[in-house]
Amino acid sequence: MSRYPAPELADLPDDIRTKVLEVQEKAGFVPNVFLALARRPAEWRAFFAYHDALMLKEDSGLTKGDREMIVTTTSAANNCLYCVVAHGAILRIYEKKPLVADQVAVNYRKADITPRQRAMLDFAMKVCLHSDEVADPDFAALHAHGFTDEDIWDIAAITAFFGLSNRMASFSNMLPNPEFYLMGRVPKQK
Repeated sequence: MSRYPAPELADLPDDIRTKVLEVQEKAGFVPNVFLALARRPAEWRAFFAYHDALMLKEDSGLTKGDREMIVTTTSAANNCLYCVVAHGAILRIYEKKPLVADQVAVNYRKADITPRQRAMLDFAMKVCLHSDEVADPDFAALHAHGFTDEDIWDIAAITAFFGLSNRMASFSNMLPNPEFYLMGRVPKQK
C-alpha cells in the first residue's frame, strides 16, 4: 500500500478507529489514505478535520461534484495517482457521468462540463500551478459565472489542501484501492 507500514485497525485510537469503520461501512472498504495517515494520529485528525471542513461544507456555491472535479483536475496536474483515481471515482458518482473524471484528469478544457465548471477549473489550475499570478481579473471571470468571493476561497482552499494531500500520497507511494477503479463506471453490486 505504501512505503510506510499502516497501523492495524485494532491499534488505532478509538476516535480514529470509529471513523475508519464508519467509512468502511459506507464504502464497503477502507480507503488506503485512512490507514496510511493513521500512523500519526494527531496529523490524521488535523488532516481529516480540514478535509471535512472543505469537502463537506454545506453553505457553499460549490456542489459536491464541483469539489471532486477540482480535486481530480489539480491532482492530475500534480501527477498524484491516488487522488486522481480515488476522487475521480467519487466525481463519477456525484456527477452521474462515467467519463467525466477521465476527461478532466486528461484535459478539462475538452471535457463534457459546463462553462461555469471550466471557469472554476481554470482558476483552480492557476492556483495549483501559478498561485503567485492570481489577480483581480481572475476574480472577475469567476464572478461572471456567479461565484462569490467565498466560493472562490473554497476553490483555492480545496486546490491548496489537495496539493498537500497529493504530495503526501506521492512521496509515500500510497496506492489507490482497486475498488476505486470501477466506482461510478458500473452499477453498484447489491
